[in-house]
This record gives sequence, structure tokens and C-alpha cells, in this order.
Amino acid sequence: MSADGKSGLQLRSLIKKSGELEISLLEIPTPEPSVDEVVVRVEASPINPSDLGLLTGAADMTTAKAAGSKDAPVITARVPEAAMRAMAGRLDQSMPVGNEGAGVVVRTGSSDAAKALMGKTVSVIGGAMYSQYRTVKASDCMELPAGTTAADGASWFVNPFTALGMVETMRREGHKALVHTAAASNLGQMLNKICIKDGIALVNIVRKPEQAEILHKIGAKYVVDSSSPTFMNDLTNALAETGATIAFDAIGGGKLAGQILTCMEAAINRDAKVYSRYGSNVHKQVYIYGGLDPGPIELNRAFGMIWGVGGWLLFPFLMKISADDRQRLRERVASELKTTFASHYTRVVSLTEALQLSHLAVYGKRATGEKYLINPNKA
Repeated sequence: MSADGKSGLQLRSLIKKSGELEISLLEIPTPEPSVDEVVVRVEASPINPSDLGLLTGAADMTTAKAAGSKDAPVITARVPEAAMRAMAGRLDQSMPVGNEGAGVVVRTGSSDAAKALMGKTVSVIGGAMYSQYRTVKASDCMELPAGTTAADGASWFVNPFTALGMVETMRREGHKALVHTAAASNLGQMLNKICIKDGIALVNIVRKPEQAEILHKIGAKYVVDSSSPTFMNDLTNALAETGATIAFDAIGGGKLAGQILTCMEAAINRDAKVYSRYGSNVHKQVYIYGGLDPGPIELNRAFGMIWGVGGWLLFPFLMKISADDRQRLRERVASELKTTFASHYTRVVSLTEALQLSHLAVYGKRATGEKYLINPNKA
């Protein structure tokens, strides 16, 4: 890293046509800011599941090996042949990683909007945030409130806007309550706080009793454990009580999406006055937004004919809503950054530490309660 910030380290991920993943650090020149741009010294950037999808791709990280030096580590791993087709669009391209982050503005362009951010701590969305310096548009920065650190504002976008987007989608599609899986995650805890504050019934599905305890402690009312022998009955009871007919599923593969639809139908039919061999006429929707289980989605078709399973992503959702609505969501995140949208990290690592095999093994598991923060300028 140059002392004046004219260049800095950037984490790169490369998948070669030979089937090898290579993760390394490169010294990258920092582009001079144009009129409406600023240069941010990045001091905090979270490792989200969406970042891991780019960082490690479809590589089998049990084959990972470390090489290079302490200051310039290089991690390699094999990509299974069956997974190479899905990686076709990025082969032999060295790709920067990191969707979001926060830091201090150290140089600006000549516009008033850019100059107003000089010396300010800002949150940024724009990719390549696992970098010591980033040149970005001033409009892609959100000035953090006084007393807010870069770490406080690092996870300002992906999880908060995803949680808010789920609630917005629920309202726009005419549902009154919702279901969330892998619900004890950082995102899941934010969603609970939103729903509690806004008076929305939320059914949380977790996989372990200790995850249920995390949610009960923050005030969650409906928490069901998919590992329990009474799961289907517990879920049906929660759905009957809340009337939830839309779900957001982070798991993806396996039976869970079908189980949710089955229990939704059972809950609806508890009050049915007339039998229909086509099932209820209430639309039931499951949106897959994650891939903790990359396997096939199994649907047992025990939920009538009025249902849907589809994909949901944050950026397409944001493109569908108006600029005023996006600004409304942005203002809410800014005002509740230390409460509703607070993130908790188990470890802060430098760029070189992020490439240690021991750390890769931990955050690669995407385990609840193990969230890492990269500080690219950590000594």
C-alpha cells in the first residue's frame, strides 16, 4: 500500500479453465476521482454468503492449499468438474470481491456533493470492497451519523435491505405475515426486529434449539425447529395462528420449501367450510433467496394447485420499486443502524488474515453466529 493511498491491496478470486481456484492479493492503482466521485479508505467490509459465492465459487474448499508468503498469501483449491459449467462466465477472469463496506473519504472530485463527504465516514455499496482504497460515486455513499464507526456501518446494505425487501414484497403481494428459514442468522435477527417494530407476524424456522434461543431472547414469538419430530405440526400451528402465506427460504435445496407449502395448505384448510379436490384457493408462495443446500428442491405436491416457488434477489427487487421507495428504505436503515440493523461480528481480520486456511474454514461453513469482518487497512 502506498502511503498516500494512490494504490492499495485488493483481494482477487480467479477460476482457471484448468479447474483451479486461486485467491490472492494484488497491488492495484487507486483511480483518481472524477467530478462526482470520492476515494474511500476502506476500514470494514463483511463476509456475507453472497460474497463467499464469488470468493470461492464452486470450489471444493476441503482441497484448499496455502502458498505464497505471509504478506502475499495465495490460496488454491480444486473446482469439481461437474461444477465447471456453472462457472463458465467467469473463467480466467481475476475478480474483485466484497459487495459492501465502510470507511473514511480521503480524496474527492470537484462537485459539491463529493466535496461535502471529505473526511466523513461513509457506507458504500459497489463491489470490490475487499480493497484498501475504493474510488466510487458520491451517490453510492451514505454518510454515517455522528458517533457511528465504519464497523457499525459496514453491513448497512445487503442484510438490512434484504430484510426490508422481504417485508415490502409481502405487503406488495397481498400477504399479511411471513415465514423465514435459517432464521437465527444476522439477517434473520434483523427481520425479527423489523417485524416486531412494525407489528408483523413472523414465523421463524431454525435447525437447532440453540438457534431458537437466540431468537426468543430478542422477542421472537413464533420459532419452530426443523430438527424436531413435531416440526410439521408445530409449523402448521404457527401458520394457522399467523396466517402467513409467503416464505423466504435461505436453504434452497431439499424438502423444506415443500414442507412449508404443505403446512400452509393444512393451516388454511383448518377453517375450510367446503372440500375441494384442487385444494384451497389461497395463493401460497415460497421464494428461494439462498443456497445453503445446493441440491434439488423436492416438492411433494400435497398443497393443492394455488402455489408458487421462485427465486428472489435484492437487486432486481430494488430495480422494481420507485426511487422514492428506495430512499425511504435507505433513510430507515440510516436511522436504525445501531438498533434494528446492528450486526455482530465474531472476528475482525486483515486482508492477509482473511486468506488463512483456518479462517477460510470457519466462514466457509456459513455457520450461524460466525460472522467475519475484514478491515483491509488493519495493520
